[in-house]
Amino acid sequence: MKFLSLLAALLLEQIQPLREGNPVHRAFERYASALQRQFDAGQYRDGVIAWLLAVVPVVLFTVLVSCAAHSVNPLLGWAWNIAVLYVTMGFRRFSHYFREIMQGLREGDLTRAREHLGRCSDVSTAELTPAEVARVSIELALVKAHRHVFGPLIAFVVLGPGGAMLYRISDMVAEIWSRPREAESAQFERFARDFFFWLDWLPSRLTAASFAIVGNFEDAVYCWRTQGVTWSSGPNGVLLASGGGAIGVRLGDALHQDGTVQFRPELGLGEEADTDYMQSTVGLLWRALVLWVFLIFIVTVAHSLG
Repeated sequence: MKFLSLLAALLLEQIQPLREGNPVHRAFERYASALQRQFDAGQYRDGVIAWLLAVVPVVLFTVLVSCAAHSVNPLLGWAWNIAVLYVTMGFRRFSHYFREIMQGLREGDLTRAREHLGRCSDVSTAELTPAEVARVSIELALVKAHRHVFGPLIAFVVLGPGGAMLYRISDMVAEIWSRPREAESAQFERFARDFFFWLDWLPSRLTAASFAIVGNFEDAVYCWRTQGVTWSSGPNGVLLASGGGAIGVRLGDALHQDGTVQFRPELGLGEEADTDYMQSTVGLLWRALVLWVFLIFIVTVAHSLG
């Protein structure tokens, strides 16, 4: 049932992708932001209470509906699984930005590429060189593919629809509450960040392992072991190091921003990023997704045969 649910959700997402800024995500974003305004008094416990109010009702509702649907009719349970995966996953949700950036670079329109990169990231893009635009775009694609595809997929396989919803909602809350604001309180958002860090610890490494399997295995594992720990965000460092090694491209490194050079640890191996490596990134992500679908299919068949 999980395999069929996943396959149907992926096909539906290819036919009618749920775009960024869709009504479902916007409604939850407004709700999470309202909780932040109401509860942020600069205390850690305020963040815990607000997180529970933001996450638990949605996850509990998902689980209860799933149980009720399966008890009434397995087809209803299957349909609910598809609906949850469709909302929580999104392989094409940000792919149009990636395509526009790649097209702009190929046509020599750096301004266009910078603008589209700025729309889907919080990076200052006005001074980035073509190679830096390609490099940051690859980094963004690897991280977003994990957060919006592989992470929810792994959570769904392990914990069912409630797990997929828990992963997606926890990620959204941590991201929303970490945005700069006038009355910023690191204590309020700390629980949300820490919870997602530990929730994502295993999925991020399974995704990194899938990058290694479908790419250059030796270089991916080498970069993962030697470079992943140097990145400021632990899970992202593992993903980018493994992805860079699997593709054979240099990620991280310095960026020209705000009139200065921002130094970052170097990740990956090989040559400077360009549009060819951006296309290789797309291939890597699709191969990793096919690998996961195949593994889930094998497990499903083995389970059905007893």
